[in-house]
Amino acid sequence: MEFRKLRLAGFKSFVEPAELVIGPGLTGVVGPNGCGKSNLLEALRWVMGEASPKSMRSGGMDDVIFAGTARRPARTQASVTLALAGAAGEELEVSRRIERGAGSDYRVNGRDTRAQDVKLLFADSATGSGSPAIVGQGRISAIIAAKPAERRQLLEEAAGIAGLHVRRREAEIRLRAAEANVLRLDDVIRAAETQANALRRQARVAERYRQLSDRLKRAEAELIFARWRAAQLAAEAAH
Repeated sequence: MEFRKLRLAGFKSFVEPAELVIGPGLTGVVGPNGCGKSNLLEALRWVMGEASPKSMRSGGMDDVIFAGTARRPARTQASVTLALAGAAGEELEVSRRIERGAGSDYRVNGRDTRAQDVKLLFADSATGSGSPAIVGQGRISAIIAAKPAERRQLLEEAAGIAGLHVRRREAEIRLRAAEANVLRLDDVIRAAETQANALRRQARVAERYRQLSDRLKRAEAELIFARWRAAQLAAEAAH
């Protein structure tokens, strides 16, 4: 994976659209303190899916949006776009946009995508917002003081296998969801069977009622006929 261009608008100190071309070989960004060098690195991490405001030196993720100055009004949104070449040489463009109070969204080649998919895209190429290759302010001290689990994560990211763990977790989540769906389906089946049994009992009762009702009607008809016949015979005998 090769980074080629970084475009920013409204991100931190880059209030106006700016573009950083990353040419082949070594690219250096120099300038006085406060000119935005660290903001470029943070923009790179942010577009790759960084979700921690602390990593952005911010109190909240909305703080990456230009906050305004005495002469410049605050912006309502910020965006960062990273143009790169994939592992197979294909051109990719990853964008992240945030709107104040509304959260952020991602796009890959102009199509909406999930943050998790963006992270996997970079993790599969042994990079990403948490890559050990991206050394921000205080990063060296953090690595030295890192716990064993954190160091293991760094090694996995450097080896390019961090994406496998993410996919495994997603597969486990989908498996648990499928198992929960099976349990709910079992409950539905049991409820349907209970209802079907009740309906079958009701059907048997209804059939028994129909049979008895038919027998009663026949008996009533026979009784009426017998009475009529008896009355007829009595009338004939009287004459």
